Order: sequence, then C-alpha cells, then structure tokens
Amino acid sequence: MDLQLTGKRALVTGSTSGLGEEIARTLAKEGATVIVHGRDEARANAVAKEIGGTIALGDLSTDAGADAVAEAAGEIDILVNNLGVFDASLTWDNVSADDWNAIYNVNVTTGVRMIKKFVPGMKSRGWGRVIQISSVLGAQPMDTQPHYAATNAARDNLAASLARELKDSGVTSNAVAAGGILTPSSKAHLVKVGQQAGWGETWEDMAETAQRRLTSMVDVGRIGLPNEYADMVTFLASPRSSYVMGTTLRVDGGWH
Repeated sequence: MDLQLTGKRALVTGSTSGLGEEIARTLAKEGATVIVHGRDEARANAVAKEIGGTIALGDLSTDAGADAVAEAAGEIDILVNNLGVFDASLTWDNVSADDWNAIYNVNVTTGVRMIKKFVPGMKSRGWGRVIQISSVLGAQPMDTQPHYAATNAARDNLAASLARELKDSGVTSNAVAAGGILTPSSKAHLVKVGQQAGWGETWEDMAETAQRRLTSMVDVGRIGLPNEYADMVTFLASPRSSYVMGTTLRVDGGWH
C-alpha cells in the first residue's frame, strides 16, 4: 500500500532513541521528510544523517526550547508527540508532588506546546496529522507508576479533545497506546529483572523465559517489536487514515 507520504514533512519529538527513533525511520522509509528532535546534537545528527532528515534541537519542557524547535522545524504536516519520561523506580510511596508536576510537564505539556506551534499552520493549509504517543496504562493503570499512567490518560484525552477542535479542518488528531514494546531501554530493564529472578545473565539467555512469564495476559503471547508500533503510527500519519479521528488505537498484543 502506498501511504502517500512523499513530500510530507514530519516532526517526531524525542526521536534520537527508542520508539521515537523507530517512528522517524519508518516515516522516512515511506517517503516523508523527517525532522529529528532531541537535545543532544550529535545523537540527533546521527539519526538524521541515516534517514536523510534534518534536526531541531531544544528542551520542550520550556517555552524557549519549544520556540527554538519550532523555528528550526519550519512548516510541518505531521506532528508526532513522542517525547516522554518513564522511571520504573517511582511508586505511590516515593513519588512527590513535585515529581508529578515535572513528569506532567514533560509527558503532556510539551505536546501542548508543539500543538500550539504547528497546528494553526496545518489548519490554514487544510491538511495535517497530530499523533500522541501513549501507553495502555492510561486506560489500565497498575498500583505502581500512578503518575505515568495519569499522564498517558491525559495524552489520550488531549487527542480526543483536539479532534473536536479540529472538526472539518482536514487535520486529524489521534493517539497510539503501546503495550509492552521491546525498545533498547525496556530490554535493559527486563534484563535487570531477569537477572534478579534468576532467568539468566543476558537477554539471549532469558528471552524465552521472559516472554513466557511477562506476557501471560497478552493474547499474542509475546512482547511487541518497535517496528510493529511504528507501522501503526506511520499509517495514522498518512492520508490513508483520513477517517480515523479522535481515537486511541492500542498496539498491545491484546493485553487484558
């Protein structure tokens, strides 16, 4: 299927590693010109060089950083709000009110800053895509990571609210909620868990056991791969998704 992305310009926030980098690569493979965002110039340049894109540097947790990114990016057709933070060590017991505020700023308000910078231009041109990168924990929170789950619920709600605002504009707004995805950072975390549980010392040693132990509530029966998530985001970014609006699509293997 031709996703008709040739000639489209996409900004993927937080795209120097992990899911953001995979999304940037996939969009570029489908013909989009991708602006790679990060704070580390060397890392951003490395990704941009590989995919034939450009870079926009800035700390989106500040208004000044958002201004710098908007100026560097120029006009865009596709905004993927991927930037976010996750700290598995934080729980109800040890996360402070200041932690909640700081995480909300990064996981939610950075996306709002980008929406306010770029969506008016999309509306004036009559076409655009805005995608919030989310997690199934926004709808299925656990007893740990309450702050992270709350920010993802906010991302889903933001996508739906923005869709109402964008009615009849030619611009769509959606979210994509991830289940367990085997990014480099999640793999590193799983290796630590596996070592403590006695499953082995390396991912190769413990992969089969980890898949079996950690996916008992996933219908597909395995951990997801980054490209499987990025493919869904890329479809939503394309003209082919024109009748998908205001929804959160789950890429979670049937997690229940």
